[in-house]
Amino acid sequence: MEAEQSEGSTDSSSSQTMNHLLFVEMGVGYDQHGQNITSAAMRACRDAISSNSIPAFRRGSIPGVSFGQMKLQIKLGVPHSLQQALDIEKVKSVFPYGKILNVEVVDGGLICSSGVLVEEMGDKNEDCYIVNAAVYVGY
Repeated sequence: MEAEQSEGSTDSSSSQTMNHLLFVEMGVGYDQHGQNITSAAMRACRDAISSNSIPAFRRGSIPGVSFGQMKLQIKLGVPHSLQQALDIEKVKSVFPYGKILNVEVVDGGLICSSGVLVEEMGDKNEDCYIVNAAVYVGY
């Protein structure tokens, strides 16, 4: 996965590559008030991983693969004009375990109106930010 904006290295050593993709989790996140693209991205990642359990890594269901070998690649669809404001380190903090190989940020998501400006919630305008996430899990 080539990145427009990427964190982490992807060299050819086995610790930095994902040789076996097991599944892809997808999510969407919104920030309706406050206009914070990082909050929207974090919610998208939480949405992607929140309804999944991965016992195979803990229980040894994959012969020769331990929990410590779980690897993640994250791909985020973020409106182009907001990509520079995205805090990738905060987004990474959503993931409780697994080695994050890279975070790829591509043009996507959406800026739309929330229909209301609520100053008490930190709104600067009526914009709602939407981010899409794909989380690739493997070893």
